[in-house]
Amino acid sequence: MPTRLERFIGRMDQATSLDGLQTLVEGLRDLYEVEHLIYHSVKGEGGQYAARTYNETWVGRYIEEDYARIDPVVLGCYQRFNPVDWKQLDWSGRKVRDFLAEAIETGVGNQGISVPIRGPNGQFAVFTVNHGCHDADWAAFRQTHAANLILIAHFINQKALEIERGSDHVPASALSPREADTLTLLALGLNRAQAAERLSISEHTLRVYLDSARFKLGAANTVQTVALALSRGLILV
Repeated sequence: MPTRLERFIGRMDQATSLDGLQTLVEGLRDLYEVEHLIYHSVKGEGGQYAARTYNETWVGRYIEEDYARIDPVVLGCYQRFNPVDWKQLDWSGRKVRDFLAEAIETGVGNQGISVPIRGPNGQFAVFTVNHGCHDADWAAFRQTHAANLILIAHFINQKALEIERGSDHVPASALSPREADTLTLLALGLNRAQAAERLSISEHTLRVYLDSARFKLGAANTVQTVALALSRGLILV
């Protein structure tokens, strides 16, 4: 039986417009059985696009009150490159607590993980999975799905950029065999030490291959490097 990630990848080709991307996001929410899933992109020149499953009343309220200026999730993603678990953020201020209470009252779950994405030409995006459940259940969900959701975040961002360009052609330098081997092992879930051992090279040499691949693909970090290589068919897992 196909994994959730494989089923998601199989649906990606059906998203050929921004409306199709919205449908993809809704399907992904149902696939992972969570309450909400959100992709929000801001271009370098300021244009925005969002595919989301939040209640539109809450979305309107969020925009009207300019809650982005106090939202710990937004602020946390701007300051980080790694995924942000909402529980690790500072919700102690009175205004922030009131904001959170209003969000939960309108259907936003108490748990969330947000993936910051830095794309080309100053583009910035955030991919969020949101759900309502106990801490233990959320910890189990994260442990099971976090790695794939990070890859999915970058897949969705790449698809959104392709739709905006009107083409899925992305010029990219070919990866060397060693660069491809490095990314393939990382995509399979090995850490750097394990990948280096499998390739019979030092971790320093592996980092050289990884940095070279990241530069060729124009990626911001290791996760995006792997995601871009997968989405462009440069590696297979």
